[in-house]
Amino acid sequence: MTGSRGEDAQAGPFAGRTAWARNLRTPLREFLRTETGGAVVLLAATVAALVWANADASGYEGFWGTQASVRFGDAGISQDLRGWINGGLMTVFFFVVGLEARREFDMGELRDRRRLVLPLAAGLGGMIVPIGIYLAVNAGRPTAHGWGIAMSTDTAFALGVLALVGRGFPARLRAYLLTATVVDDVVALAVIGIFYSEDVATPALLIALAIFAVIVAVRAAGIRQLAVYVLLGVATWVALESSGVEPVVVGLAMGLLTYAHPAARTDLERATEVFRLFREQPTPEYARSARTGVAAAISPNERLQLLIHPWTSYVIVPLFALANAGITISADFLGRAFTSPVTLGILVGYVAGKPIGILGFSHLVTRLSRGRLSPPVGWAAVGGGGTIAGIGFTVALLIATLTFTGQPLEEAKIGVLSAALCATAVTWVAVRATRLLPPRTRLRALLGTAETIIDLAAPVDPERDHVRGPARAPVTVVEYGDFECPYCGQAESVIRELLADHGDVRYVWRHLPLTDVHPQAQLAAQAAEAADEQGAFWEMHDLLLDHQNELQPRDLVRHAAELGLDVDRFRADLRANLGTDRIAADVESADLSGVSGTPTFFVNGRRHLGAYDIADLTAAVKNARKRVALGPR
Repeated sequence: MTGSRGEDAQAGPFAGRTAWARNLRTPLREFLRTETGGAVVLLAATVAALVWANADASGYEGFWGTQASVRFGDAGISQDLRGWINGGLMTVFFFVVGLEARREFDMGELRDRRRLVLPLAAGLGGMIVPIGIYLAVNAGRPTAHGWGIAMSTDTAFALGVLALVGRGFPARLRAYLLTATVVDDVVALAVIGIFYSEDVATPALLIALAIFAVIVAVRAAGIRQLAVYVLLGVATWVALESSGVEPVVVGLAMGLLTYAHPAARTDLERATEVFRLFREQPTPEYARSARTGVAAAISPNERLQLLIHPWTSYVIVPLFALANAGITISADFLGRAFTSPVTLGILVGYVAGKPIGILGFSHLVTRLSRGRLSPPVGWAAVGGGGTIAGIGFTVALLIATLTFTGQPLEEAKIGVLSAALCATAVTWVAVRATRLLPPRTRLRALLGTAETIIDLAAPVDPERDHVRGPARAPVTVVEYGDFECPYCGQAESVIRELLADHGDVRYVWRHLPLTDVHPQAQLAAQAAEAADEQGAFWEMHDLLLDHQNELQPRDLVRHAAELGLDVDRFRADLRANLGTDRIAADVESADLSGVSGTPTFFVNGRRHLGAYDIADLTAAVKNARKRVALGPR
């Protein structure tokens, strides 16, 4: 092993294994994980609703038709239980949808604004084509007014089922589908507010708009107190409910206003300082300051998703299904329903219209842009995402209850449920069919060849970066690390195993000393740079991570002696603060790349979001290698 940079820095033999894994719970990963678990609960609630309705139809309708009122003096709102769920609790659900849409816009794929065009087109295509099919089947009939039922994908249910039956599809398909269905939900809510609100009272609507304007002004003023937004949000909801406009749009609008951003290093350092004050003087005042300081380091969007999203997935949406999915099923009813234009329009619209719309409009945008805008996955994966998008449950049932009553409502419900079942089956078939393709064709069909967003702000430069492994390796792993960070020490054995198993991987270490929590990290980084001046960076790097409790100045000098370095020169370089400019440049590049903690890994320029164990990093490396092998389109 050598201590040089660039092409001559080759990986030596590594040994040792670890069972350690650190899970990084990113907002997107948490969103997808919660949606997957919530889909199981939603399915159970749907089955329970069907069993209940068929066992005791009058009891089912009687319970959900129970009136409940909220009154303040002479004023008040009275609705049945189903109405409170559909118009009240579902507002919270759409608030979470708005939060995720804003997070994608601020931190996800849509932060590159050019990438908004493709999911926007896919989302609109996945609505326009099903609506067209429904209108064609119901042309000239009063039921044509129910066209909105056939347009919206149930994000939670679709992503959950995709995780169960779409295991052959790449993980990035879920992010792409999520982005497209967010567009779907935004448009669907607009449609509900415009087309499915009746007898609009203009004064109450103007009051609602005025209150929402106050919300926007309060946000612009930087006020962060949650209670203020809750009170204003409830007031807007009450005004909209009184106006006759479906109030669930309030949730989406407020979610879209809630900004998201990665935790900044300066905010984390400030949080560390206020916690240190509390540690020194554990008073109630410092406890409050520490709690506020820690919370302020995380964006409101992420805090609210962590707080609310599990409730929507595991309680609110299943409760909605329990209240709305119950229908009495009989042979006569099924025979009548599956010849009904309502049922057929919804069923064909979702099962055929969704994949045609999503795949067709995505392909159209790609062709019109001459390949500059392409899906982040292959066309087979986009098609699979289109088929699973045929699960239109939550919003479809919501619009059905707003549009129809009696027999047409029952027919609409059976159409929605049948579409979900058929869409799942078609997706399962698509996954199996893709597996029959030749290996290289299958890879291209699943992964595609579109360029991915590069998260690493400063590209690897072999002339200045510390590089271990072949200079022309197809895969480069960059780690921002801290020699005193215990997680970096544990990750080191994983990196050694990774390099030992994959001779075509290049590894880069960049400094990110977290001086607010690791007082010796900066000096340790300078020691590594001082060792680099004598051609022994990697030897010192390994030694420091193997002895993280021995980073005092005398320890560093002893390490230099063990490596056979010129100790006097090493001491002089440390006293002269050699390498501080280089370390500062690494820290600046970390800030530009949104890195605030250690260890943080990038694989071929894309941030690795997941566990830092050998299995996850190996999977990321293999996926990056496959993309390189496919080459540009």
